[in-house]
Amino acid sequence: MKILLVAATKAEIEPFLSHFSFSAEVPFEKIFGNYQLNVLITGVGMVATAFSMAKAFSEQSYDLAINAGIAGSFNPSLKPGEICSVSEDIFADLGAEDGDSFLSIETLGFGKSAYSPLKSTSFQIPNAHGLVKAITVNTVHGSEQSIEKIIARLNPDIESMEGAAFFYACEQHQIPSLQIRAISNYVERRNRNNWQIGTAIKELNKYLIQLIES
Repeated sequence: MKILLVAATKAEIEPFLSHFSFSAEVPFEKIFGNYQLNVLITGVGMVATAFSMAKAFSEQSYDLAINAGIAGSFNPSLKPGEICSVSEDIFADLGAEDGDSFLSIETLGFGKSAYSPLKSTSFQIPNAHGLVKAITVNTVHGSEQSIEKIIARLNPDIESMEGAAFFYACEQHQIPSLQIRAISNYVERRNRNNWQIGTAIKELNKYLIQLIES
């Protein structure tokens, strides 16, 4: 069985790579019993993610793809460091403005903006502690006005800059998928003093290590 672990930055999964003694340079590959695990660092953003995954899928076939990273939370019940699985991810700004209104790509008739993980018919894909609705954005939210608007329109739990692109690439290639996110901050006016990136990375990698070892 071949698994592709996808992360935007190496820093987000560095403890995982160190724990399993991956080489310092690409390609990051390991054999775990009957499993082969390849690690792909895409770079930040949906364009880099989609391009890198298309290249990876053209070179090898995979039985499962896992996207791991940190995320901001709109949901006050999701605490920093909490692990969640994404059940739906939406390209939040894919569409057009019409005055104060937003027209989605579905409304425009040019496609769809919402993507979900593909399930496997041959093996069970585990979920994390809770399922969440996510949005993927080019610009992370950092003003009260934009936060209020996106909550009113889509009511997401979390946001990232890669998740929907990951699901999109997996759907195009019909690869079963799983997106795991650790909460690093609440979505609010930009305030680095409130970020808990270290906690999020620690908990994310703890979960990933347990996932692979189990």
